[in-house]
Amino acid sequence: MIPHRRKGLVHKLFMPYVGYRLRKDFNKFEYNKIDILPDHSILLLCNHFSWWDGFWAGQLTHIYLDRKFYIMMQEDHLQQRMFFNLVGGFSINRQSKEVVQSLQYAADLLSDPENLVTVFPQGALVSNHATEIDIERGIAYIVKKIKGKCQIIYYSALIDYFESLKPSVYLHLTHCGTNYDFDYDKLKQHINAHHKQALIDQVNVDH
Repeated sequence: MIPHRRKGLVHKLFMPYVGYRLRKDFNKFEYNKIDILPDHSILLLCNHFSWWDGFWAGQLTHIYLDRKFYIMMQEDHLQQRMFFNLVGGFSINRQSKEVVQSLQYAADLLSDPENLVTVFPQGALVSNHATEIDIERGIAYIVKKIKGKCQIIYYSALIDYFESLKPSVYLHLTHCGTNYDFDYDKLKQHINAHHKQALIDQVNVDH
């Protein structure tokens, strides 16, 4: 397991670049607002279908969620892009005995109310046209090991082009409760119901 080596200065210098890349490569970056609970860390769950997913989560955290950003990455992906280790990336290897160590590491980060940890609960890249979102059981392990208050947020990221040559990205956010009222089966039901509704809402999104 590769722990993060997050450097505040490096992250501060990196975020303007993220903003620049999103403005350059996308027509729009839009999201709906939800209630953000004060004095809570945030476990940010997202569907995972592109190389851009971590950039979107980082930008959302920077401009809206206002927490220190961390992200769980597949170990082989992080090894290929070790710079991300300096901006909050830490690893998980689902085929290794260290998988529990990675899950506990995420829970420890979430025990600090200033932190946000992004996790892709599908555990693999899956088309954003998928109608079902698989939630791996490691999420339940993380949530149950958190000490302190943590808000769980999920978003479905969907893209469309409409009249532009560049795609627009739309993040459909939903509040999924906290670690104190957590229920794994209810989380799966909530996320999948939300994702299906997001697919419907995307048809009529303003553009």
